[in-house]
Amino acid sequence: MRPTRATVLLTAGLVTLLGTPAATAAETPSTLYVSSREGSNCADSGPGSQAVPYCTISAAAKVAGPGQTVKIGMGVYPEALNLDRSGTPGKPIVFDAELADRMPAISVTSLTITGASHLVVRGLRPATVRVSGSADIELDRLRTTDGSVPGVIIGGASTDVRLTRSRASDVRIEGGSRRTLLGRNELVGYDAPPVTAQDAPGTVITNNRLVNDCFAAASVIGTSTGSALFNNVVYAYRTAAACPDGAPAAGIEVAPTAASGTRADYNLLVDGETSWLTAYKWAGAVYETAAALKAATGQGEHDLLVPSPMLVVDGNDGSPIIDSGDPTAPGVLPTDERGFPTADDPRQPNTGKDGGYIDRGNRETQDWLSRASVEIEENWAPVGTTVTAKVGTDSRWGGLTYTYDFGDGSDPVITKDRTATHVYAKPCECTVKVTAATGVGVTATAEATTKVTATGPLTAGFTTRAVLPDSDNPIGYTRPLTYEFDPRPATAAPWPVQRVDVDFGDGTYAHGDHMDSAYTHTYARPGDYKVTFTLRDKKGAVSTVTRDVRAEYAPSGYTAVEPFRVLDTRQGGSLQAGNPTSVILPVGTTDPKHPLSGSMAAAVLNVTVTDATQDAHLSVWPSGQPRPITSNVNIKAGGTASNTITVPVGADGKLLAQLNSGKAALIVDFVGYYQPNIGLRFTPQTPARVLDTRTAGGKLGGGQTRTVKVAGVAGIPADATAVAFNLTSTGTTQNTHVIAYPDPSKRTATSNLNPEPGVDKSNQAIVPVGPNGTITLYNNAGDTDLILDAVGYYAKDAKGLFTPVVPTRLADTRTTGKIAPGAATTVAGIPANALGAAVNITATDTTGPGFLTAYADGTARPGASSLSTRPGVTIANHVTTPVAGGRIAIWNSWGGSNHVITDLLGYFTQN
Repeated sequence: MRPTRATVLLTAGLVTLLGTPAATAAETPSTLYVSSREGSNCADSGPGSQAVPYCTISAAAKVAGPGQTVKIGMGVYPEALNLDRSGTPGKPIVFDAELADRMPAISVTSLTITGASHLVVRGLRPATVRVSGSADIELDRLRTTDGSVPGVIIGGASTDVRLTRSRASDVRIEGGSRRTLLGRNELVGYDAPPVTAQDAPGTVITNNRLVNDCFAAASVIGTSTGSALFNNVVYAYRTAAACPDGAPAAGIEVAPTAASGTRADYNLLVDGETSWLTAYKWAGAVYETAAALKAATGQGEHDLLVPSPMLVVDGNDGSPIIDSGDPTAPGVLPTDERGFPTADDPRQPNTGKDGGYIDRGNRETQDWLSRASVEIEENWAPVGTTVTAKVGTDSRWGGLTYTYDFGDGSDPVITKDRTATHVYAKPCECTVKVTAATGVGVTATAEATTKVTATGPLTAGFTTRAVLPDSDNPIGYTRPLTYEFDPRPATAAPWPVQRVDVDFGDGTYAHGDHMDSAYTHTYARPGDYKVTFTLRDKKGAVSTVTRDVRAEYAPSGYTAVEPFRVLDTRQGGSLQAGNPTSVILPVGTTDPKHPLSGSMAAAVLNVTVTDATQDAHLSVWPSGQPRPITSNVNIKAGGTASNTITVPVGADGKLLAQLNSGKAALIVDFVGYYQPNIGLRFTPQTPARVLDTRTAGGKLGGGQTRTVKVAGVAGIPADATAVAFNLTSTGTTQNTHVIAYPDPSKRTATSNLNPEPGVDKSNQAIVPVGPNGTITLYNNAGDTDLILDAVGYYAKDAKGLFTPVVPTRLADTRTTGKIAPGAATTVAGIPANALGAAVNITATDTTGPGFLTAYADGTARPGASSLSTRPGVTIANHVTTPVAGGRIAIWNSWGGSNHVITDLLGYFTQN
C-alpha cells in the first residue's frame, strides 16, 4: 500500500536540478542550433538558426548568452569543447544535445568548463570532463569515454556543480570545490575509486551505482567535511585475490579529516561470492557490518550488506534495492538516468524512510509494460447484446488504468478494471481499442474487431467469382475452372456461424467450423452445377441456399514458345485403340528444361500420328473429362498425318489421347498456350497468301530452308509476335516433313506438316515471328512446293482473347447431306459476339480431289484454301477463321462432293 506520508516526503525531498526554460529576449533568439549532418546547410559564420545552423558546438558557445539554449543535433563533432561564457541566475546557458533512446549519443573530444557560471550541459559523450573555477554548473546525461584517465575532474574551488544521470569513470572532486552533487550516476573505478572527494566539503553522493575495482567505491578524504552518502549501490567486480595486495576493496571510505559532519545511510553494499568488500573505513577504523558502523558512529543505520549480486544490481524482481531508499536524502532527483520517475512496486514492501518507495542506486525500477491484448466476448452478436472486452498485459505490477474505446463514437470508458461492457445501438464492424497505462505514463495498446449485426433470422447466401491467375510464374498455379464461393458478403447472420457445409454440385463437399473464409473449388469439366451452402449458427438456427453456377473457361491471351517435343511413343510404346494415353504438358516445372506458367488454361499442339495399323482417328481431350465424340487427326493405315490442336488443360495438367481402332505411334509438339491475364490478343483475318513457291522461288529441296517475310506484309502488322498460317504442300516427290520456326539459326526438332508424293496436304501452324519479321521453312527430304496463307496474327494491339471449350461438334453433313462441288454450308453455334473461332474441320467420303475454304458467313469468299481433300481419304485440319453473327461458311471447291464435320475448339471475343 502506498502511504500518503511517504508521498509527501518524496515530493518534499526531490531536488529539481534540470535547467529552467530561458526567457526570450527581444533582441536575441531564445534558441541556437547546431547540426553537422549532411545537407544541414550549416555555417559557423551563420545565424545559428534552424535553416542555417552552426556546424560546430564551439561556434555556438562563442556567442551564446544568458537564457539561450543551444540545440545540438545528431552528427559528428571532433572538437574539444571549451566553455567559459556564463549565464545569469535563473537564465542559464543551456547546451542540449539530442538523445538516442534516452541516452547520450553525440561525441566530442573533450568538455572543459573554466571560470563560467550558470551553465547546463546535457546529452554529450566527451572523452573527459574538466570543471575549474566555475559555479552553478549542471552536467546531465553525459557519458565519458576515456577509461585511461579520470573521466570527470571538478576542481579549482568550483561551487554547486551537479553531475547527474551520467556514466563516468574515476570521478574526482578536489581543489576546495564545495557543494558538489553526484546523483543517479553509474560510476566505475578503473585506476582509482569510482568517486573521490578530496578537500571538497559538502559533497553529496546520492543514488549512484558505484562499481569499484581494488579501490574504495566512494572515497571521501582530505577536508571533505559535511559530505553525504545516501541511497547508493556498491559492487566490487574483483575478488580480493585478484587485487595486487590481496586485500578486499573498501565499500565506503571516510578519512578522519573528513568525518566531521559527514553522513551515510540507506546504501546497499554487495559483499560475498563474486564481490568482496571491507564494508566501511570510517575515521581510521574498519567496520565489516552496518550495525558495527552504526554502533560506533551513528551512521549507516539502514545500510544493507547483501551476499550476492544476483537480483541486486539491476533491480530485478525481489531485489532489496527496490522501494527501500530515503526519499528525503540530500540531492534526490525526481527521475533516474533514463528519465523515468520514482515508481512504487506494489509487490514490494515500502521499506524506505517513513515508508518511502524510492529505489537505491541510479535506476528506478519500473513496471515494464510493453504489450497488451484484448479479448471480446460476444464479438459477433446482434444490436442490443452486451459486449464485454477483457484486457491482458505483460505488466508485473498491475494497478493499471485502462481506457476502452468501443469504436462507435461513444465516450471512452476509463477504469481500473480489466473488463468493461458496452451495448451497441446500431450495426457496425467496430474496432475496440484498449490502452493500458502505468502510473508513470507507460502505455500499451491492443485492438480487436467486433461485428455488431442487425437483428433477424439467419439467412444463408453466397457470392461466386472465377479465380483467375495473375502471372505466368511456374511456381504456384491457378487451375482453369477454379471458382471462389464466399458466404460472408451475402449471408445475414445475427449470431456467429459455427458450421458451414458446402456441396459444390459435382459430388465434392467442403466443411468449416466458422464462416470466416471463402471456399475455393476447381471443377474437372465445364458445365452447370448446383452449389448449396448450409449454415448453422451459435443459437442452433439453420439456413440453406442453392444456386446454379456455370463453370466455364475464361478469355485468355496467347503465349507463343519455341516449339519442343513433349511426347514421342516411337521411343517406347504406342497407342492402342481403347486405351487412352496420358500426355503430360509442360505446366509449371513439370518439364525442368521448359518451365512455363503453372496456370495455363489451354495448350496449342502439333500432333502427328504415324505407323497406323488400321484406318483410324485420334481424339485428344482434357484429362479428367469424358472422351468427346469429336476427333482431331484422321490417319490411313501405314500413313502419317498431323494436325494442330487447341485443347483445354486438364485439372491435373495433362491431356488424354486415344485411337478409335488399331495401333499407331503418337508425336506431340508443344507450340504455345493460352492463359487469362497474360499473353497476347489475336486478330483473325481473311486468309492472305504470304508464299507460293509455285510462282516464286521454286520448290524447296531436301535439307533446304527458306526464310519468309511475314510481319509487315499481307495485312500482318510489323509488331506482330506470332502468326497463324495454313501451310499446304503440293507436288511432293517423296515422303518428308516440314518445319516452320522463328530463328533461322535455331531449327527446332519438331514438325508441322508431313507431305507425301501425289497428295496435297494442309496443316495450320502458329509460329513466333523471328528476326526482322521473318519465319523459316525447312524441308527434310525430296522436293515440295509450299503455300503459306496467313489467317491471323498475335500482337499487343490485336483484338480478341481466346475462350477455349471442350471440343464440341457444331455440324456434321452426314446427317444433313453432302456439300456439292461449288456449294457452301453455313455452320452456326458459335457465340454471337465472337470475331473469330478455332475449329477442327474434317472432310470425308470425298468423291474428287479439291479443297475447302472457311470464312465468315456473309462475307466475300477468299481465294485461299483451308483444307485439301482427296477421294477415299478422311482429312482433318485445324482452322482459324473470322466469324460473323456466330456463323462461318465452308465452301467446297469444284473437285467433288464432300461430307464435312465441324468441331469447335474455342472462339475469340473482343473483351
